[in-house]
Amino acid sequence: MTEEAFDVVVVGSCMTDLVSQAPRLPRAGETIHGHKFFIGFGGKGANQCIQAARLGVKAAMVCKVGKDFFGDNYIQNFKDNGVHTDFVGQTSDAATGAASITVNDAGENAIVIVAGANMLLGGEELQKALPAISHAKVLVCQLEISPQMSLQALRMARNNRVKTIFNPAPAIPDLDPDFYKVSDVFCCNESEAELLTGSSVTNVEEAHRAGQELLKRGCGSVIITLGPQGSVVLKAQESTSKHMPVSAVTAVDTTPEWEWTNLLLPERTEWAAAIRCVRTRDGGRDGGSV
Repeated sequence: MTEEAFDVVVVGSCMTDLVSQAPRLPRAGETIHGHKFFIGFGGKGANQCIQAARLGVKAAMVCKVGKDFFGDNYIQNFKDNGVHTDFVGQTSDAATGAASITVNDAGENAIVIVAGANMLLGGEELQKALPAISHAKVLVCQLEISPQMSLQALRMARNNRVKTIFNPAPAIPDLDPDFYKVSDVFCCNESEAELLTGSSVTNVEEAHRAGQELLKRGCGSVIITLGPQGSVVLKAQESTSKHMPVSAVTAVDTTPEWEWTNLLLPERTEWAAAIRCVRTRDGGRDGGSV
């Protein structure tokens, strides 16, 4: 174990992305021709951790991959990007998580994920990483691993006065109420906010109301992103919300949208809102390609 101090520790998922680009998304039962295919490094947690490292901070990843070709490549990708890998485990009991992604020419996507080894990350691995978590400046979690493991990691951080950022994605309707209480920053998009609050979230005013509801559940602050409408930011100690507009861009692939938002949060909310999670002209994946 290590007591090395990290700026950011991410507890979350690794996904090998199998990406097909096509003029449009196929209908049910339909086969269409695409014009590009590549294999990339994905997963909300891993992308967030790599982006943290690329922003120049000291980052560590807590995750599990398979003992397979994709798992070996993922560990090397972390090392190539300067991410600490002592807490990246490998298992023979499941394959490395994978996501099959189809992206159309408008930047819209359809995704099927198989969590695989991600769901085998357990309490033993979190205990091993506790010295790193307890000495970090920020802990980031999502929901692409077992929700109870994310909640346990957030509790560990809060017990050690480490700032917590929670991205409830993919959203689940029966989210444990404790997630709100252990989240210094609760960051979700409009569809996740709708699912969690049961209220429509299609504009800034509705996002403000949804954010107030989430604050009532115990969050320290709430950020709801609204795509081209920007983001709405609410803090428990402030009576009014802030709307962060964004400039228009041409989206190529919105798949890795949350990675930039969550990683810029510790430093400057305005930057996070401005980025708002789009992939523009180059169309590449955040972690590179295999």
